[in-house]
Amino acid sequence: MEPKAKRILIADDEPDILEIVSYNLSKEGYEIYTAKDGSEAVAQAKLLNPDLIILDVMMPRKTGVEVCQLLRSLPAFQDTLIIFLTAMSDEASQIKGLETGADDYVNKPISPKVLVSRVNALFRRLNKEEGKTVNVGNIQIDPVKFIVTIDGNEIILAKKEFELLYLLASRQGRVFLRNEILSQVWGSEVIVGDRTIDVHIRKIRQKLNIDCITTVKGVGYKFEL
Repeated sequence: MEPKAKRILIADDEPDILEIVSYNLSKEGYEIYTAKDGSEAVAQAKLLNPDLIILDVMMPRKTGVEVCQLLRSLPAFQDTLIIFLTAMSDEASQIKGLETGADDYVNKPISPKVLVSRVNALFRRLNKEEGKTVNVGNIQIDPVKFIVTIDGNEIILAKKEFELLYLLASRQGRVFLRNEILSQVWGSEVIVGDRTIDVHIRKIRQKLNIDCITTVKGVGYKFEL
C-alpha cells in the first residue's frame, strides 16, 4: 500500500500565487487545497487538518500572522508545519513570523523550486524527529528510554522537565510560545501558570549546566547551541 499523500493548505489572496504554488507542489505528489483569505484558511484548516499550511502574511479577513496565532492556540495544530509567504524581507518581520510559531519563511517573489525544496526539507526533518532520539552537539535525548546524556554522562530529569527539553530540542532554533509549551507538555485539561514553565526551565538549565535554552522575552523559549 502506498503511503498517504501529505495534505497542504495554501492561503493567499493572489490567484496567480495560488496557481503556481499549487501546480508545483501537486507535481511533487502532495494533496493540495487552497484558501483566498485568512478566515477561509482557518475554516479549511479545521476541516482538512492538513500536514502543512502555507500562509501569505498580508491577507484580508485575517493576516497570516493572525491565522498562525489562532491555529497554534489549538491543540490540533500544535505540530502542524507552517510556512509564511511574504514580500517583507526585513529581519524584524522574519523574526516576528518565526516567533509567532511558523516553521519557515519564504520571500516573494516566489521561486517555485526554492519553495518545493523548503517543503520537502520540512517533511524530511519531521519524519526524522517523530519518536526518534534527538542529537544536538554533545547532547543526546532518547524519548523511548527517557534518558538525557551529555558527553556520555546520564543526566536525571523529572518527567515534565524531560518532555519540555525534548519539545524544545526537537525543533532547534524555533521559538515555542508559552501557550504552546503548556498545551504540549501539560495538556489543555491541566491548569498551570506561566511560572511553572519558568521553574522547569531553570531546573533544566541547572541540571544540564549548558547554556542551550534561550528566553525570548514576552514570547517563549527556544533551544540552540
